[in-house]
Amino acid sequence: MNHPNERKRAPESNWAVEAQGLVKFFGNNRAVDGVDMRVRTGTIYGVLGPNGAGKTTTIRMLSTLLKADAGTARIFGYDVVREPQIVRQLIGVTGQYASVDETLSATENLVIFSRLLGLGRAEAKRKAAELLEEFGLSEAAKRPLKKFSGGMRRRLDLAASLIAQPPLIFLDEPTTGLDPRTRSQMWDTIRRLVNTGSTVLLTTQYLDEADQLADRIAVIDHGRVVAEGTVDDLKASVGTSSLQLRVQNTGDIPNACRAVEQILGVQAIVSPEAGKITAPMAHADRVTDLLISFREAGIGLAEISVQKPTLDEVFLTITGHGVEDASSPSDDADDKEEMRA
Repeated sequence: MNHPNERKRAPESNWAVEAQGLVKFFGNNRAVDGVDMRVRTGTIYGVLGPNGAGKTTTIRMLSTLLKADAGTARIFGYDVVREPQIVRQLIGVTGQYASVDETLSATENLVIFSRLLGLGRAEAKRKAAELLEEFGLSEAAKRPLKKFSGGMRRRLDLAASLIAQPPLIFLDEPTTGLDPRTRSQMWDTIRRLVNTGSTVLLTTQYLDEADQLADRIAVIDHGRVVAEGTVDDLKASVGTSSLQLRVQNTGDIPNACRAVEQILGVQAIVSPEAGKITAPMAHADRVTDLLISFREAGIGLAEISVQKPTLDEVFLTITGHGVEDASSPSDDADDKEEMRA
């Protein structure tokens, strides 16, 4: 096994991942149905979809763990089928639990992994201590893994995958089941990985996670990429942002609505009990004119904000269902079949 310092260096390339037409069958089920994907080097790329959508199967094909039935994939220009050994030197994959022995401590497990990768004893101990500090596990370094919480185990899994500092890291639903505080810590860690030179491809069924982290997102549903782009691109695809106003005096609502319709040229929607007016903002440059007209008419505003479409709305518009609604017992069975393959 290669020493980490002797691992294949990623060549200068704009693309960490290039996949075209990936297909995978499990029996009669077409789990992945022609996936195309390009991940730019030095970015976080999110693959968003429900359980059973084909996310894990796609990751397993890209990481050489599963052979595609059709299509091609390249990692930093290396073909995953013809050059799997080189590809494996360029990637790290979480989901392969970082434990040799549940009775051993976190430090001992990381040292063993480091030694298996060719590090000397002193360097392995230094690397283990460095990673435990990075992932906020120093205080639990001597604790046996069997006493770790789910969130601590997830962080240790990620730490183990980084022993060799791979240029491309696959994170398959890295925060599923974690509490909000631990999820936030994981998000910070993922951002740091990219800031220190790695490329990250992560799958998630959490809309807020994709919104927070990803530079670009592929929305995958029933084995197909149904939309792809930046978060703002995808949100813009379902409609314009909306202007939300709350007047100080509810008696001013009729005049405020007339001004919105005359100046912005759109129909205003009113919530009288809250004194709130919502209007599509197709012409952002006219909002200043609207505010000036309010001041001239003596209409006081208590609040003004601009609301972009949410990723929830994007997913619902594109697929016709929500992320959670897409899961079914058969989807769960497909996920288990993906992992067995």
